[in-house]
Amino acid sequence: MVNYVMRKLIKRVAKKAAYQILMGRLIRKNQHEFGRFLKHDVDRFLNDTWQNVDKLIPEAQLEKLPTQGNRLNVSLAVLTIGAYHALLSADVEEDYAIELVADIGWKIYIVFLPLMKIITRCYSRNPQKQINLILRALEVYPFSIPGKPGYECKKWAETDCLCTYYTHCPPSEFVRQYVKKHGDKGELKTFQRSWCNYDWALMYAMVDGRFGVRGHYERPHTLSAGDDICDMRWYAEAPSIKDQG
Repeated sequence: MVNYVMRKLIKRVAKKAAYQILMGRLIRKNQHEFGRFLKHDVDRFLNDTWQNVDKLIPEAQLEKLPTQGNRLNVSLAVLTIGAYHALLSADVEEDYAIELVADIGWKIYIVFLPLMKIITRCYSRNPQKQINLILRALEVYPFSIPGKPGYECKKWAETDCLCTYYTHCPPSEFVRQYVKKHGDKGELKTFQRSWCNYDWALMYAMVDGRFGVRGHYERPHTLSAGDDICDMRWYAEAPSIKDQG
């Protein structure tokens, strides 16, 4: 029952995101003669995406993941790859398909962020504390940390930042295992340019220019790039700016 409700919710959110991003966009970047996405193009994209998801989902082995949140995130990684394949089937070039998928995914990724920001502001007016609260809430769901084969992470707070050092990421692992089995036709790059790049945008969205700060995010290493860790540091204010003050 939970999985059914979650799938219906994801489909609804994904449909809205697809229409917001695709409607009116060029079908082929910088090639106006191929026209722009119309309603029937978006409808076909959504239909093809969900057909691809149905084919891909058995490879995700969701039943092996220990929490509902971990299963949700891997399902969204499957959706990311399914959407990418759907655009390629529609003769969208690889790099442009990756761009469109990343834009659609971002709309899904932050759907609950406005509500979380309102709640955290009720607890604190300190931007760093607000960031810490949002990130800790996300670690409850969907980024819960039960350890392998789910998310595995060490986290701690410092005076000016929150550190989250991930050593296992189920969505990344799904994509890496997929390309290992089928070969990489842009799937890994799609994941990196969407999921792995969202952290910088999330950092900015959490602070959103309030209190005169923009937010700062650091991650020298990335699991999807083959590193052993995603060593993330989340600052409400960039250290260099603070030092100058």
